[in-house]
Amino acid sequence: MSLSGHVALVTGASQGIGRACALRLAKEGAAVCVAARSQDKLNELVAEISAAGGKAAAFALDVANEDQIKETIKSAIAQFGKIDILVNNAGITRDQLVMRMKRADWDAVLQTNLTSAYLCIQQAVPSMLKQRWGRIINITSVFGQMGQAGQANYAASKAGLIGLTMAIAREVGSRNITCNAIAPGFIETAMTAVLNDEFKQTAIKQIPLGRVGMPEDVAAAVAFLASDEASYITGHVLSVNGGMLMG
Repeated sequence: MSLSGHVALVTGASQGIGRACALRLAKEGAAVCVAARSQDKLNELVAEISAAGGKAAAFALDVANEDQIKETIKSAIAQFGKIDILVNNAGITRDQLVMRMKRADWDAVLQTNLTSAYLCIQQAVPSMLKQRWGRIINITSVFGQMGQAGQANYAASKAGLIGLTMAIAREVGSRNITCNAIAPGFIETAMTAVLNDEFKQTAIKQIPLGRVGMPEDVAAAVAFLASDEASYITGHVLSVNGGMLMG
């Protein structure tokens, strides 16, 4: 699945799934632009990729800021010449029952998880059109498919990503650009680390494979969808959930 000659941009790359995706894409030969709010963590990631013989550059980015998105993608293209793989991974949670959910928490989650993906796609697609080759991969969630109590904002944002994925796939397919989504289930990350053991054990009982997933499980799926082996797959939602949701 060589990605040599390609340039990837990964948002939310400072930790968890995003970090694993950046490492895997670099391992497969892509030059990787890593973007997130934490410059220090990004610098460590770039150093790790460089030490392994890869190419990477860090871009401090708050995806809730439209101007920062435009500037980051402009700078990435100026440095590497193009972006032809985009991984929209950045995401946050602001959990609360809908009756108590503050409008600010709804807006923040939709802005970060969904609107940012639209803005990143909008800015990156011209480079893909120029190359007549592109891979857009949106990281959604099993809860965007099945819902989750206390996460109306998060589930709505992730379900929205699925609709966005299908719409973009139809818009850009004729130009040799694919757009797919990956729906992780329960993955061991900083976001899930704060959950109590009782909740985790209950969740594991719902997973046929009997374990939580690792960020590397998602990264492997991203590498596949970014490769030429997945050239005839578009508008698809690839579940990486251990069987938590089927069908």
